[in-house]
Amino acid sequence: MNLSGDNFLLVGRAGMDFYPDPPGTRTEDGATFISALGGSAANTAVQIVKLGGRASMVTCVSDDAVGRFALNQLDAFGVDRRHIRAVGGEARTSLAVVETTLEDHQSVIYRNGAADFEMSVADVEAVDYTAHDALITAGTVFAAEPSRSAAFRALELGRMAKLPLIFDIDYRPYSWPSPDVASDVLSRAGAMCDVIVGNDVEFGFMAGDYAKGLDKARALIGDGAKLVIYKMGELGAVTITPDGETRTGIWQVDALKPTGAGDSFMGGLVMSLAHGASIRDAVLRGSACAAVTVTRPTCSKALPNSAELAAFMADHPGPTTPKE
Repeated sequence: MNLSGDNFLLVGRAGMDFYPDPPGTRTEDGATFISALGGSAANTAVQIVKLGGRASMVTCVSDDAVGRFALNQLDAFGVDRRHIRAVGGEARTSLAVVETTLEDHQSVIYRNGAADFEMSVADVEAVDYTAHDALITAGTVFAAEPSRSAAFRALELGRMAKLPLIFDIDYRPYSWPSPDVASDVLSRAGAMCDVIVGNDVEFGFMAGDYAKGLDKARALIGDGAKLVIYKMGELGAVTITPDGETRTGIWQVDALKPTGAGDSFMGGLVMSLAHGASIRDAVLRGSACAAVTVTRPTCSKALPNSAELAAFMADHPGPTTPKE
C-alpha cells in the first residue's frame, strides 16, 4: 500500500513534557527539569516533518503560557498549527512528567480538564481535507466529548475527500470513563480506517480478551482495512494485509527510555509509504525510527531526521529475526 503524497493531517493532542535532568534521574530526586513538546499526534507530526514531509494538526490547547509553549514548539519544528484553537476557562494543556529511565520507569500525566478534549465538530469542519494526502488520528481523541464526536466527524470528512484514514490506537486508560466504553469506541473508530497500528495489549483490549488481540487485528482486515500492524515489543511485529501476513524483527539498541517509540514508528511508517517503500520496508524504517528515539532523551527532540535515520540503518546491525 502506497500513499499518494506526504502532506498529512493529524487529529490529536499537543502538550508539554518535563524530564528530570540528567537522564537517569528519578522524578522525586529531580532538581533540574528540561521541557519538550509532547503528545502522541504532535510527536508523530514532528517525525513526519523531520523526514521531509508536511504535517498539519487539528486540536485545542489552553489559552495560557503552557498552551503557547506547545504552539511555539510546533512552529519551531515546522508543523502547521493554523487549525489549533486556544480555549480559555479551566481547560488545561496536558502535562507529562517523564523519566529518562528503563528500570522502574515513571510517567506522571496531568490531564484533568484536558484542553484537547474541547476540540469541536466546528473545528474539524473548518479544515480543507482535499489539501492533504492522508489523515492520521490517535485513539485518545475519542475518549471524551466533544472531542469524540469531532474525531468521528473528521474521519467522515476524510473519507468523503477520499483520504486514506490512519488510526493509532493509542489506548491510555486514564483518559477513558470505563474500559467498556473505550473498547467499543476504539473498535468503531478502527473499523472506519484503512490503516490501524497498535501493540498487542491495545489490540487485546479492543478484542475484550488479551489472548485474542491478533485475532482482532486480522478481523479488521476482514472488515475492510488495507493494512494492520500488530506490534509485539521485542518480539517484532506482525503486518497484516488482505494478501497475507509477514513478521519483522526489531533493531536492537541500548535504550534510555521506553517512551516515544510508537509515535516515531508511525511517522517513519507513513513517510516511507508516502515515498514508495514496500510495506515491509516501511515497517522496518518505522522500527528504526523508534529504535533511534528510545536511545535519546525526550521524545520530540529525540526523533531522527532523514540523515540520522539513514546513518543508523547503514551503520547498525540489521533487525532481529522475527519470532513466530
